[in-house]
Amino acid sequence: MTSFPELGSHSPIPWSNATTAWRALLALAVVFVMLATTGWTAVRSHKAAADPGAAAMKAWLHGSVAGLPLPSPTADTATLARFFGALSGGQRERLAERHPLVLGNLAGAPAELRYRANRIALDRARTIEERRTHDSGLTPSGRYEATRRMHRFESLLADGRQILSFDPAGPGRVAEVFGDLDHAQRISVVVPGVDTNVLTFEKTQRAYSAPVGMARSLYAAERKASPATGTAVIAWADYTSPAGVGMDAATGKLAAEGALRLRKMVRALPGESKVSLFCHSYGSVVCGVAARDLSPRVTDVAVAGSPGMRAEHASDLRSSARIWAMRDADDWIQGVPHMEVGGLGHGADPVSEGFGARVLSASDASGHAGYFAPGTTSLANFAGIGVGAPASVRCARDGSDCTDDLGPDIAAPAV
Repeated sequence: MTSFPELGSHSPIPWSNATTAWRALLALAVVFVMLATTGWTAVRSHKAAADPGAAAMKAWLHGSVAGLPLPSPTADTATLARFFGALSGGQRERLAERHPLVLGNLAGAPAELRYRANRIALDRARTIEERRTHDSGLTPSGRYEATRRMHRFESLLADGRQILSFDPAGPGRVAEVFGDLDHAQRISVVVPGVDTNVLTFEKTQRAYSAPVGMARSLYAAERKASPATGTAVIAWADYTSPAGVGMDAATGKLAAEGALRLRKMVRALPGESKVSLFCHSYGSVVCGVAARDLSPRVTDVAVAGSPGMRAEHASDLRSSARIWAMRDADDWIQGVPHMEVGGLGHGADPVSEGFGARVLSASDASGHAGYFAPGTTSLANFAGIGVGAPASVRCARDGSDCTDDLGPDIAAPAV
């Protein structure tokens, strides 16, 4: 089991001497830096003048409605359900107008109310960025970035979009829902990797390498796989991911912080539907850390193009969820040393035989970012898991090793 130095634990991996350990650390550092020029590219963080979330939270903590104090943002789901259930439609609307940044990110608040609050927050953030595009005090690059952010917020404001969370601070965080979250029988969560922020949340070119494209593609594939199953898919970019390949990408600090947010989001999902996590690249590190204390609603955790899950074996995740892994033959992530020393690196390779995951076929996926492309076996495998039909998947090896103990269904042949 790998270490969590950011949580105060130590590495149990036995090294023969200090020289060997330092050589391994150096090798890891060199490889990660080399990959920065080939696979993971850096995106500079947006530097906001102030954190609007801090002021919004202060206002919420001192706010009230109908003479009643507002609930703590850390209140449990049942408490929040009672609070919002007692409000009229007009009172809810006034809360959304007054406190959009808090209400839009309040795990446990009604989904439709969060969508409404985030539309208000997005519209206000768009106005701020529009003003910045004309700010002579900014550099040309600063005004250009403001223009990009303004256009992104306009896109997120398009009719029909369901923004579950939104935070414009820094590089920005956002999550979007496809489908009916309140009535879904199955919920899938797409957890993306490095360089994920509000600007890279969706892309026109290489659409299926961005969270929106991944989630939209998975949602369509799930509806095709099981039209009678009510599904919803969340594009979850609501954590601070590493910007490019550096120490943040090589360690688990941001993954640990993201895991806390992921666990909280899953626990607060409406209803009692089963949940599956689909974790790409560094997102699989987040999911690996989160797996240690996931809600029992999570039945499956599937990783693709993973640098590791902060574990030496699937059993180290201590999760009741099934653990799945896939990697296509030309994914450059295979060049990352799958090891962990003193907190650097992310542990064993999830597709290796010794790790113990159920290894899925990704035979026709292309490169590191091709797993969610329509028509691929990798996407069909994800969809089968997402709709609760894991025995329909195609395994990477002999067609039976990844579908053992799944019930009477016959697995599809290996490819």
